[in-house]
Amino acid sequence: MRMIPKQRFSVIIVAGGKGLRAGGEIPKQFQTIGNKPVLMHTIEAFYKFDCNMRIVVVLAQEFCELWNKLCYKYDFNIKHTIAFGGETRFHSVKNGLEKISDNEFVAIHDAARPFVSQEVIKRCFENAFNSGCGVVPVIDEKNSIRQITDDGSKNIDRDSIKIVQTPQVFSASDIKNAYKTEYNSFFTDDTSVAEKNGMKIVLVQGDEINIKITTPFDFAVGELILRKEF
Repeated sequence: MRMIPKQRFSVIIVAGGKGLRAGGEIPKQFQTIGNKPVLMHTIEAFYKFDCNMRIVVVLAQEFCELWNKLCYKYDFNIKHTIAFGGETRFHSVKNGLEKISDNEFVAIHDAARPFVSQEVIKRCFENAFNSGCGVVPVIDEKNSIRQITDDGSKNIDRDSIKIVQTPQVFSASDIKNAYKTEYNSFFTDDTSVAEKNGMKIVLVQGDEINIKITTPFDFAVGELILRKEF
């Protein structure tokens, strides 16, 4: 498998959310886990993968000052570019893509997934580069699944279900073209936008540790992950 040239790596880290479901007075991406804010852990994961990677962080404009203060407080100096968040995740990613050149391969990643492994990042970039498709990491569904129907519900074969994670990786020119479409509430992630534009999607193995921090319980699990007590 050919490896993509490193100078063509880039990542958009989507941190534009304003929700407080995780508790606290500020959005989850700015709350600490371990010894620093969640967003800093996430940026460091991609910097560790490639210190020359172009890193674009999408923030709600009203939280940029807070982020600057946090960077000063924690002496955080990994180079990154700020893009402003939009009305929805779709619009935030679209704003971030404006900072990316067409000749790159770009990962789009949730800021609230700070435990993404080097192996998953590498797997996604390599498969995107070699296949020319959009790539999404997934894990198996372990729970029993039922689908709501008009007359009740029905069982679904869980082997046919995959749980989607990020980073989702694409040719920058292809995904930028896909994001020229009009917004649709169906767009829950980047592969849904890519598929609307006719792009083929390839699934690769994700990682159960690549959790998305959403609730106070997730913060507790994250602390265990950092201490390697999981």
